[in-house]
Amino acid sequence: MQESKAIQLNPLTLAFVGDGVYSLFVRTYAVEHMDVKASKMNAYCRDYVKAAAQAKAYRAIEGELSETELAIAHRARNSHPYNKAKNATSADYMHATALEAVIGYLYVSGQSDRLEYLQRRAMEATDEQGG
Repeated sequence: MQESKAIQLNPLTLAFVGDGVYSLFVRTYAVEHMDVKASKMNAYCRDYVKAAAQAKAYRAIEGELSETELAIAHRARNSHPYNKAKNATSADYMHATALEAVIGYLYVSGQSDRLEYLQRRAMEATDEQGG
């Protein structure tokens, strides 16, 4: 998809895509780096994809985002999601949505190098801050 079209997508649509992309990235990382049962990998992955962890990751990488990425994140944070946070604060949920929207935007616009970089940085930031 062209970047100009991807920018115009609803930020919650981008977050929907980004949620799946980031989950797959984390799961693939776990498979590549862990030699444990699937249940253990699942627990590991949950620590990275929960809203609180994604919010920490977003806050850590926010300063590295381009103007376009920041604009998408801002739109996502200020959107009105259809779902409410179950095990996170509203602020964490909205910051997690911002991270997912940026990831979704990069994915649908085909910016794979940037996508890979930000996903790795998000995981590192989660590790640095204790999951």
